[in-house]
Amino acid sequence: MEITFTHQHRSYRADLSKPIDLSMPLKDGLDNANCFYAPPVAFWPVEAGSFIGSTARGGPVNFFNVTFNPHGNGTHTECVGHIARERFVLGECLRDTHCLAKLVSLYPQKADNGDRIIVRSQLEEVFGKNESEALIIRTLPNDDLKKRTNYSGANPPYLHFEAAQYLAGCGVEHLLIDLPSVDREEDGGQLLAHKAFWQYPDAVRKYCTITELIFVPNNVKDGVYLLNLQTAAFDLDASPSRPVIFQVGVHNTPL
Repeated sequence: MEITFTHQHRSYRADLSKPIDLSMPLKDGLDNANCFYAPPVAFWPVEAGSFIGSTARGGPVNFFNVTFNPHGNGTHTECVGHIARERFVLGECLRDTHCLAKLVSLYPQKADNGDRIIVRSQLEEVFGKNESEALIIRTLPNDDLKKRTNYSGANPPYLHFEAAQYLAGCGVEHLLIDLPSVDREEDGGQLLAHKAFWQYPDAVRKYCTITELIFVPNNVKDGVYLLNLQTAAFDLDASPSRPVIFQVGVHNTPL
């Protein structure tokens, strides 16, 4: 199935029969990406009297409890409510779940203090103003280990606040990245990149989102895609999410 859509007066078409899932599935236990010392994901069946919610253990149905932390366990999408003193919830901030997205691959640069950072000049080389509503950043090197890495205490790469500021100026509404956070793991609560992207607190970009801990397979090429950003209806600042992209072509040009 194909659909057509427009961006900046240009017509595109997308092939919906070939979705590319950029999310990390949450599994019971430790075999997940984890960060900020979040407790591990846990699944367990409800037990009440003679009832047990596990067909593997003789119950009539599977009926499991689940515990996880949206920010610390796997792929998640967050709104400005993550850092704001005011209450913002993701369901009210994420209005456009389909948009044009550009995927780029970058090597974080080593800073003088030893940190690995994505800097503004790197983004200026690959992304321009109003190029797409969403930007997907795949950091290099890239492998399946990202799906089960415990990042806590490891000071993983992050985004320099001037790079986040640049993306806000370019009109990026949805930023997706395969790192635990756009900010340094321990920064004394400054959250400079989050604040720069959302322009908080002076000119809040309420309808913009950040998605972290995605995973982009190596066989997916850099370029332009249609993004479908799927989230759950939690009344919170964040939700586990499933970003799905679809290959696009210029309208009337073969995909």
